[in-house]
Amino acid sequence: MRSSSRGKVDPFIVMDVMESARAAEEAGRSIIHMEVGQPGTPAPAGARSALASDMAENALGYTVALGLPELREGISKLYKKWYNVEVDPARIVITPGSSGAFILAFTALFDTAEKVGLGEPGYPSYRQILKALDLDPVGIQTSAENRLQPVPADFEEMDLSGLIVASPANPSGTMLDRDALGALIETCAVRDIAFISDEIYHGIQYEGRAVSALEISQDVYVINSFSKYFSMTGWRVGWMIVPDDHIRTVERLAQNMFICASHPAQVAALAALRCEEELDGNLEVYKENRLLMQDGLPKAGFDKIAPPDGAFYFYADVSDYTSDSRVFAAEILEKAGVAVTPGLDFDPHRGATTLRFSYARSTEDVKEGLKRLTAFMENGRA
Repeated sequence: MRSSSRGKVDPFIVMDVMESARAAEEAGRSIIHMEVGQPGTPAPAGARSALASDMAENALGYTVALGLPELREGISKLYKKWYNVEVDPARIVITPGSSGAFILAFTALFDTAEKVGLGEPGYPSYRQILKALDLDPVGIQTSAENRLQPVPADFEEMDLSGLIVASPANPSGTMLDRDALGALIETCAVRDIAFISDEIYHGIQYEGRAVSALEISQDVYVINSFSKYFSMTGWRVGWMIVPDDHIRTVERLAQNMFICASHPAQVAALAALRCEEELDGNLEVYKENRLLMQDGLPKAGFDKIAPPDGAFYFYADVSDYTSDSRVFAAEILEKAGVAVTPGLDFDPHRGATTLRFSYARSTEDVKEGLKRLTAFMENGRA
């Protein structure tokens, strides 16, 4: 059967690593998961309890396309609490995870073949979703001196229709301060470049507070999700905040593309907004894990790292050991029983000499993973 060129996207390598790790576990091996950006904790107890109660009483059919009004109101209050920003709930769109928000944003903002800038290293699915929509992803090579975040000078010669930025970033965990984020937003405004802020890791930060693009401008798209801080990856519920004059456009797209986000997931998400004590307890685990990784990775031999400001990753330069991060990651999985992500997922140009290590699992897993990595680097590579 015929197929479209739009379907010819690259694989999401971390998902392939997950499958290899699953196969190894099925064969009876013990695997420590440092590959996937997924909390080791379940959805908050209050969220699960609220859904169980609601399922017993309600049909949980379609919601309106923009999402449950109560949930949108709850997210609006979150912005007031976290950033002291007033957000009209009418501007909040509940989506099937942040992935659904990217599809809606890219479709609403850009026409076929327009160029959208994204920092490298960066989240790989930006590039692949843009390709699948017949858009042109343009990699922006970031520098270590700018902590792997784009700055206006990096794209001053590029003809862009859009720019997507993440802070805290995946895979580096670095954050943009208010001045750096403001410089990007101002540059985009002057050049009529649509600015999209991926804030999915907000709430998970260690060095200061993450700044929302909405603190600087209302003429931006902001995307977030219940996956990371709220520990609800598999529930597939996220949100997007759009300017007033884009609400109806996005609503029409959402009606036709998705009808609505999962009603059960929205019920759980609403309750999760009230589970701050449990969620902040998860953050304390990440803080401990971060310190263990910051100390243990260099001792294992992965010493070209920068401490992340947020999220739950370390991005390491492994050029001393390999020129093929995918092969190196497979070797670590096979010999050490630790699943890690090749940097090629995040940077098609320089990622062959980098690895990403996630510390989102339990502290016990992190300790065991570091122990295995140390043994592998000392004698397991022979």
